Amino acid sequence: MSFIDEINPVNTLIVGANQGIGLGFVKKLLPDEKIAKVYATYRQKNAAEELLSLVDKHSDKLICLEIDITDELEIVEAVKKIRTLVDKLHLVVNCVGLLHEDTLQPEKSLREINSENLLRYFQINSIGAVLLAKHLLPLLRHGERSVFASISAKLGSIGDNKLGGWYGYRASKAALNMLMRTAAIEYKRSCPKALIVTLHPGTTDTRLSRPFQKNVPAEKLFSVERTVTQLLAVIEQLQEGDSGQFFSWDGSRLPW
Repeated sequence: MSFIDEINPVNTLIVGANQGIGLGFVKKLLPDEKIAKVYATYRQKNAAEELLSLVDKHSDKLICLEIDITDELEIVEAVKKIRTLVDKLHLVVNCVGLLHEDTLQPEKSLREINSENLLRYFQINSIGAVLLAKHLLPLLRHGERSVFASISAKLGSIGDNKLGGWYGYRASKAALNMLMRTAAIEYKRSCPKALIVTLHPGTTDTRLSRPFQKNVPAEKLFSVERTVTQLLAVIEQLQEGDSGQFFSWDGSRLPW
């Protein structure tokens, strides 16, 4: 039995829900009768049309919040809004991530290292997640099982790095893993029922991965729907001792 089956009703928060895996989680959770509320965040309204269109059909369940996780004040305000509506969350999935945008592209060599780009990677892929962990703690400190999962990447594994390159993305995901591991230790003291994990989704057919899919075998390129189903299965099978761990989409543990 999964922890979701043990709790009624279940309140969820999907961060970065305007596209890709985040939007996939929202679509998967909305029809589930065990889910009472789905709080979903987006950064810009003009890039969240599909998410916002779901509100009409699910106005009793879906609440959308505009938030940029690189701005701590916006996180604080969003958490305040959620706390006026519910006093606890059971599932938080942080799907925000940056691999490329505009002129920012993964570096192939040291020649391409740019300090501004590195800072951008860390701001979005690492710092935003630990700020969420900081401010969501009161909503996860309760007597029922809860999970805070952040989408990481196998490329953030130092032990698995055999090809090099992609400095900013790799380093910022490694930092995410360390920050979440450290937060998990503190959470265990202050809200022991909450589990914090990082998840590798596999290569998923999204805007983030599209420029880099050329050499991915068809069977290793997952649809968003498949990725979400697989990650939810991992989340639902988590045990108490799994907090602070780094899991792949198939439930196996990844090296740091």
